[in-house]
Amino acid sequence: MIIDTHAHIIVPEILRDAKPDEEWRPRVTWENGKQFVEYGPKRIGSATREFVIPEKILAEMSASGVDAVLLCPWVSLVRYEANAAESLISCQVQNDALIGLTEKYPRQVSALGMVPLQDVEISIKELERVMKSGLKGIEIGAHVNGVYPGDISFRPFWEACESLNAFVFIHPVEGGGRTELRDYYMWNVIGNPIDTTIAAGHLILSGVMDAYPHLKILLAHGGGTLPYIHGRLDRGFKQRPEINKVISKTPTEYLKQFYFDTITHDPANLRSLVDLVGADHVMLGSDYPFDMGNENPVELVRAAGFGDEIEKKILGGNASRLFWNA
Repeated sequence: MIIDTHAHIIVPEILRDAKPDEEWRPRVTWENGKQFVEYGPKRIGSATREFVIPEKILAEMSASGVDAVLLCPWVSLVRYEANAAESLISCQVQNDALIGLTEKYPRQVSALGMVPLQDVEISIKELERVMKSGLKGIEIGAHVNGVYPGDISFRPFWEACESLNAFVFIHPVEGGGRTELRDYYMWNVIGNPIDTTIAAGHLILSGVMDAYPHLKILLAHGGGTLPYIHGRLDRGFKQRPEINKVISKTPTEYLKQFYFDTITHDPANLRSLVDLVGADHVMLGSDYPFDMGNENPVELVRAAGFGDEIEKKILGGNASRLFWNA
């Protein structure tokens, strides 16, 4: 079974059409064959394939050679900018809809929900609820209003994730909002991988991965740049007390605790990633339905020339074990 582990959906239940008086909700329209998402002041045209209707999304997956999908919401709809109570409403609408999809399509759909991480206590309660309801974990932004995940305030959340065996997908939040990346679409092509890099580096260097060694965390976009600067991190560990008095082994060793999607856009980079972290920790991903994703993720994996055993793990074996308990 071939499984896509990085794919997004705007569930119909969260649309403005469902509750027209709630202005924060998004609208999704098609104009002359092009899809647009209206959310707050933004009108986004980067979602190039079906974003809302589950049956059409599954048909798109099938057309790209994928048998099953780990669905998660569009990260912007976690609403970190709102207060926690408002954000919780958004999260619960999407979580409940995703629970319904996993029940309707148990062989084709597994899912990750959302929690309002600007309030850790509320987030833990919602995490407990969705784990009991059949979701496999949650998706979180790479930071919460500028606070990165290694911050001490998030320690109870990470403890809960480990104890509940919840899978956590860390996804960038529009390039970290850096103004210097506004030009030339750099907020995405450069900023998003940097955002993932900072989040994962923060988890390693703050000691979170040391304190909670059984966490299961998936990093978007091949882990950003972190797999390619691991030597520099290890050098820092050897040279700087700010690092080596917090963690007990080299950063590269903690890096191997994460999972990574295949969205590297280059077979050589994908091979390098697998060489570094091992085939058991890399899983197929497309970043569906966005333009910076990969419409043919299976072809990328096969172009890397791993051989049958490694290829089967990356294309679906690892994900099947983690999300379908196969």
